[in-house]
Amino acid sequence: MSQYFVIHPQTPQARLIHQATQILRDGGVIAYPTDSTYALGCMLGHKDAQERIRAIRGVDESHHFTLVCRNLAELATYAQVNNSQFRLLKANTPGQYTFILKATREVPRRLQHPKRSTLGLRVPAHAVTQALLEALNEPLLSMTLLLPDASEPLNEAWEIRDVLEHQVDLVIDAGACVAEPTTVIDLTDDTPKLLRQGAGDIAPFSLSN
Repeated sequence: MSQYFVIHPQTPQARLIHQATQILRDGGVIAYPTDSTYALGCMLGHKDAQERIRAIRGVDESHHFTLVCRNLAELATYAQVNNSQFRLLKANTPGQYTFILKATREVPRRLQHPKRSTLGLRVPAHAVTQALLEALNEPLLSMTLLLPDASEPLNEAWEIRDVLEHQVDLVIDAGACVAEPTTVIDLTDDTPKLLRQGAGDIAPFSLSN
């Protein structure tokens, strides 16, 4: 049965954040809030946890994880970013975006798009997520908490616990999220491409949906 932490959405309790990061370091899977929807997360090195997330989502290896980072400095370890891309990222992070970028050699091959050597990365603007990332001192692997055959992500922590209490190790309750997924923008070419319109405003990227 999963643990259930009620964490303040603006001033996360350090004790609970520490306990949550220990669960992650031990190979656990957590359901946690972001600035878009609730998400499933685990640490980069735990392949079993990654497979558990795929099983919960009902997706195969062609569905890739998003790497959730604290800031642009961390993001640059895993993605190849030129000057114009960096300016766009700096102006729009943290925020409700997932960016598709070319992966560096630091990224394990199994986490990259099989044909394009790309990866989805994001820097969320949520105090609880940022506290987790700061305590971990490394990124989280993440997928939106959208269950098989569901049309919308789960958005209430108590409901997540009821549905997934035997499939995740921890549910973090920090109140309801926006319940709209991130806007996904492909920055692998010179011109940004909109892949999914979500919670993030597309105006800064000179895009139309």
